[in-house]
Amino acid sequence: MEEEIKAEFQKNGFNFDDEGEVLKKCLTFCINYNLKPSDLVSSWEVYYLNRQLDESTVKDDEMDGFMLHLQNEQKEAIIKEEPSLHIYSSKDVDMILNDEDENIAEDILGTPPDNLKLYSDALDSTYKANANGYSSDKPSKLVTPFGRRTEKLVVKFNINNLPNTENGCIEHDDENTEDDIIKRIKTGKKCSLMVHGSGPEPGCRFMYDRTEDRFNALENRIRKHANALVSSGLYEEPTDPTVASQRTLFAVGMICCDGDGHLNDKSVLLQSSVEHSGGQRVRLDLHKLGEFSLFPGQVVGIEGSNPSGHCLIASKLVDQIPLPVDAVVDVHPSMKQALDQEIHSTVVISRPEEISMIIAAGPFTTTDNLYFEPLKELISYAKRKQPQLLILLGPFVDSEHPQIKKGTTDSSFDEIFHLEILRRLQDYVEYMGSEVRAILVPSIRDANHDFVLPQPPFDIQPPDIIHQITSLTNPGTFEANQIKVGCCTVDVLKQLSGEEMSRCSKDGTSNDRMGRLANHILNQRSFYPLYPPAEGIPLDFSLAQEALTISTIPDIIILPSDMKYFIKVLSLGGRNEGEEQKKCVCVNPGRLAKGEGSGTFAEIYYHGSPEMMNASIISI
Repeated sequence: MEEEIKAEFQKNGFNFDDEGEVLKKCLTFCINYNLKPSDLVSSWEVYYLNRQLDESTVKDDEMDGFMLHLQNEQKEAIIKEEPSLHIYSSKDVDMILNDEDENIAEDILGTPPDNLKLYSDALDSTYKANANGYSSDKPSKLVTPFGRRTEKLVVKFNINNLPNTENGCIEHDDENTEDDIIKRIKTGKKCSLMVHGSGPEPGCRFMYDRTEDRFNALENRIRKHANALVSSGLYEEPTDPTVASQRTLFAVGMICCDGDGHLNDKSVLLQSSVEHSGGQRVRLDLHKLGEFSLFPGQVVGIEGSNPSGHCLIASKLVDQIPLPVDAVVDVHPSMKQALDQEIHSTVVISRPEEISMIIAAGPFTTTDNLYFEPLKELISYAKRKQPQLLILLGPFVDSEHPQIKKGTTDSSFDEIFHLEILRRLQDYVEYMGSEVRAILVPSIRDANHDFVLPQPPFDIQPPDIIHQITSLTNPGTFEANQIKVGCCTVDVLKQLSGEEMSRCSKDGTSNDRMGRLANHILNQRSFYPLYPPAEGIPLDFSLAQEALTISTIPDIIILPSDMKYFIKVLSLGGRNEGEEQKKCVCVNPGRLAKGEGSGTFAEIYYHGSPEMMNASIISI
């Protein structure tokens, strides 16, 4: 079995530091946790990515941490099989023993008292009487695990290319005793905002896509990719890769898997377009390539030969479209939403290509309650720092939250969304003044919204301040102060990491796997290039053709993921002589809430380029 484990690691591109000791421990893990070698290596890949290990070497020093990771996976699997089962931790015991209020113990044990109902009529009538804003805040004596956290607003990661400049967000004195209600906010710089795209509208019909829609969507992707490669002048017109030929040919097609499993060296197929091959597939031999990174649904160009007519032997792989010279994008008025029609000349406009923003991705409440404490802390932080843009990405009412999944809440999902999310944001923008903007991006995990990808925006109509709170489609793109930003709340990075097959160069230059996965999104010019889509992704091809397309490379792309947070500067182009190189900042802010504890968010001050940027990942 040790030999099977070794072969499985090597097949996935890993080698060993202390081979004998590592294999002995891995064998123990397989026996203790009833794992196959393939399952063990899959778990190691997740651990390797989350820890952001630099080398593809399995070291004995990492085995203790890996064992804890396996134990957590086993625990999560048990909880998933038995949702009503609660596994107690030291935090539960401490809270029961150290607090004198018996109601706290009852709440932890799963039987909250009647007077703590989340959305009671009494509290709602109190809001209407006092007009101070509805709140489902926890009772004053209740100390939640989130309230016991030790790391508050700690910078986890930072890129600071502006050493002589403040973060761009205005600092406030925390010791100021001035009443927050009457406090005057210092006038900041207003940012322009323009929403792009032709995504679905609220109330659209979905789940009506046909086989023809799927076929046309995939065919259009291959055809557009081929046209872009040919128009660059670097590649010849594609030919049929299924025809036997001793001469070198150039073909463009989509990577497919020969079977239901994951890609491997023996299962890679290339499906060319109907125009060039009638949509037929041919087996792809990659042994001549020194490095590559492939996944199902990826459209690539292949140079090679097919002497037998049954197997295309690749000598060169083209996995990105050469960048054209920048041109002015002419967007029809019906495809964008101008949000600055009433900006008066007296308002101070921020200089173009300069913006400050705070980015957070849901869930926005911990799994043990629906008090939305992390969101409340984030808004308090935003009030102190005064970013021009507050970007919140779903899920907001998370369908995977235990109370939402069981349906034990006293209010509808729409009521929770309006009371806990929209009302807090309304209070925030009213408090901050007309200079700030808030952007909401839905998620397919939102229980109160359409379960489809691409996803229409939330249908929100807050009075008087609709121009300050904007909802985008998912995925969505917008411009703020002429800075292009794209975002998608589907965890495409995690899904790509589970489907990707790669071979890295021996010098180690391609070992930044997270950067490589993020680059796939931009190289494919698609927010969701994976096909077939991952299980549970409601991809509707009747809505997807234009809504998922990345028409121009954004300056910043936001891809929230369950994988470890990061901020990376991606470089595209520049491979060919005279080709322009474009840089894009990719942000995974992490999750604002993780289980019963706190998560992270991102804060960015962007001053025209990645070389003039201050970006941080901060724990809430």
